[in-house]
Amino acid sequence: MLSPTLMPPTCPTPSETIAAAIERIGPLQGLPFEERLWLARHGEEIVAQPGDILFEEGAAAERMMLILKGEIHVRRNRGGPMELFIGRAGQMTGLLPFSRMKAYGGQGFAISEVWALLIHKSLFPEMLVAIPSMTQRVVSTLLDRVREVTRIEQQAEKLAALGKLAGNLSHELNNPASAAQRAASSLIMELRANRANRFKLVNLCLSEQQIRGIENWEQRILSRPSHRDKQDAGALITLEEDLRKWLTQLQCEGAWEVAAQLAEQRATVADLEELRTMLGANETAVSLQYFARYLRSTRSVDTLLNSTARIFDLISAVKAYSYMDRAPIIEVDVPAGLDATVQMLQSRMKHVEIERDYEPGLPRISAYGSELNQVWTALIENALDALAEIRTGGKLKLTCRLEGEMLLVEIWDTGPGIPADLQDRIFEPFFTTKAPGQGLGLGLDHAMRIVRKHRGHLSVRSDPGSTCFRVRLPLDQLQAY
Repeated sequence: MLSPTLMPPTCPTPSETIAAAIERIGPLQGLPFEERLWLARHGEEIVAQPGDILFEEGAAAERMMLILKGEIHVRRNRGGPMELFIGRAGQMTGLLPFSRMKAYGGQGFAISEVWALLIHKSLFPEMLVAIPSMTQRVVSTLLDRVREVTRIEQQAEKLAALGKLAGNLSHELNNPASAAQRAASSLIMELRANRANRFKLVNLCLSEQQIRGIENWEQRILSRPSHRDKQDAGALITLEEDLRKWLTQLQCEGAWEVAAQLAEQRATVADLEELRTMLGANETAVSLQYFARYLRSTRSVDTLLNSTARIFDLISAVKAYSYMDRAPIIEVDVPAGLDATVQMLQSRMKHVEIERDYEPGLPRISAYGSELNQVWTALIENALDALAEIRTGGKLKLTCRLEGEMLLVEIWDTGPGIPADLQDRIFEPFFTTKAPGQGLGLGLDHAMRIVRKHRGHLSVRSDPGSTCFRVRLPLDQLQAY
């Protein structure tokens, strides 16, 4: 149903002029003038100004539209991958003969001044008789429309998958990057503090015997495991408070900060008393200040090393996942590909128990490595989506073993399962059980295409609480390619 604000022109255009303009419609080029004149006489001429609504989303589609002038945008307001469609002068769009279109997929509005000709569906049978070549022209247009929509939907699916991977990766990188930043900031503070107080240590004028005593004392303290290795919050707080009181009585500057570092290294009041027997009050305080800064600096360096190592591991996982700088067909370690995929999706698995059951000594297979990882991504994400529905975490199990001349990969989840009447349809393109805007129904279809490309098999078996996707891939590359 057209918008009630859309009106025919005040002065209708002569049919001959409309017929001449129809020649500029791409699919209708070459149409004899008499046949174009039939369209002009039987069609409904409309004009629209910029901003005018031509039709509403969900309204019944009843007319074919020949856009003679201007540009129309169709925008989805209810979500979905293809949010915007653009119709320009020279296009034949709307409801076409043989089309299954029932309703408009979005709201159509004019961007510029629009001049169009509408053909009601009740005239389609008469039109196909009057214009014999219209059948072929319409079918060609429908095929082009299907290819374009499929291309856009597939591109949207890939972008959505890329967005998920980018989100997972940024989440995983954020923690070590933040830790490294904090550690670097702390290290700079300690270096600046030691630089500001470097002359205090020089002015102590310690003897050789005192220097060796301090070194031996520090080495004993450093040989102890820190409280980081075995957390005991209550004992740590008590120890830190005892050390702070002792250092305050010693008139040690920054006693609370020194006490925190010493307590974490399991130094006790008895240890400080032992150091005090070798040094005076001022010498003890200055030595402990420098030792505390050394402890904090060392921990900052350890954090930097661990954080950067984690970042390097994530980068290695990305390279392994994408098979960057590798030939298209390579010898693929399938369990390693499964693990790389799990690492890429780690941020979604905080409350998910992961179980691996890989048969040892599995052979590598010749395959398109990056494409196989897309299969694992689709199947594991599908499992995680199912586990998210039960809100209790659940379990994800990855199995890989030999089965005859095939390599069998199983991806299990303890989600609610797939209804029996839908299990035969989940591999169909654009079929999805997810809410609108959350899935395009192309992930499993894409996975099926890749598995078939490798001459393999993909199947599913599902019951409530147990769903298993099985992928079988041939070992012999001569059979696979």
